[in-house]
Formats: sequence, structure tokens, C-alpha cells
Amino acid sequence: MFQFAKPRLVLASASPRRQELLREAGIAFDVWPAHIAEQRRPGEAPVQYACRLAREKASAVAPRFPDRYVLGADTIVVVDNHVLEKPLDFDDAVRMLQLLSGRGHQVTTAVSLVVPGHQSQTSSSTTQVYFREITDEEILSYVRSGEPMDKAGAYAIQGGAAPWVERIHGEYSTVVGLPLSVVQEMLSASG
Repeated sequence: MFQFAKPRLVLASASPRRQELLREAGIAFDVWPAHIAEQRRPGEAPVQYACRLAREKASAVAPRFPDRYVLGADTIVVVDNHVLEKPLDFDDAVRMLQLLSGRGHQVTTAVSLVVPGHQSQTSSSTTQVYFREITDEEILSYVRSGEPMDKAGAYAIQGGAAPWVERIHGEYSTVVGLPLSVVQEMLSASG
């Protein structure tokens, strides 16, 4: 009887979007979500914040899987140097989407890979996203759908917010939540 080896990668995230991206890339993985406090430190630059959280997520899960590669990730949305994370409630989601309406903003996803016997590697990718003007009715309808509530910046580019996107500069998968080019590069460099 054949036995299949367990995937060598553990995703330290419960995000269905990250899981879908890894599956689409043909990367075998198991899921073990990290549960860490996500709070920005005073004076911490947005990209440093995302990188730190990705590193903390991977590092929190790695001791459970000492012989496996562990991948952590964190996505943030930045407009006017303000970090927009997951909305706190309905009104916060509305506020964020009104802030993004008719403007450009940056989406950064940081990834951290813990390789057995080595220190973690952390990198990030940033994509510029431009939204058209969004009406209040569109915003309210979208927030009522519930989709924005667990998403950085209160939107899913691959979901209900797709019609609002005028253009992007950078990698689409970064905005979805996992920059595949960065992940592939890290995995290839690590063997």
C-alpha cells in the first residue's frame, strides 16, 4: 500500500482566500491558524507592521511542526499613511469604504516562511489599487452583505468590490491576501 507524504508546508492562517491561492498555485499545504494579537505599535511603519505580524504568525505555529515549512501572512490597506485593518463594526466598514472611494490606496501583504533549522525569512509585496467613486447606496448594500467584515480595508477585490476597481499596479494576488510570486520565490530558495 502506498503512503503519501504529508505536505511540507503549513499555512498559519485560516483565510479561505490564502488557501485558495495556494491550491491554485499547486502548493500542497495543511492549515493551522495562528492566534496572535494584531495591534500596531506606536511609530511602527505600515510595512514593518505587516512584516512583524506575518513573522509572529509563522513563529507561533512553527514549534508545533518542527520538521515542516510554516508560512505566515498579513495583509493591510494603507491610505494617506493610515492603516485600515479589518473593520470593527458596520459603521467602521462604511467609513473605510467612503475613505477609499474615488482614490488610490496601497495593499501590502507580508509573508514569513519558517524553514526547519533556519531563521525565518520575511518579505512583502505592495500593490496600488484605484477605486472609482462609490455611491453611498453601493457601500451600504455591500456592508450589509457581510463580506467586508473580515477583510483588511473592508473589501474583497475578488468579491463584491471588484466592480469598483478601475486599475491596479502590482500583483493581484497581493490584494487577495498572498503574493504568489513572493511565496514561490521563498519556497524555491529554501529547497
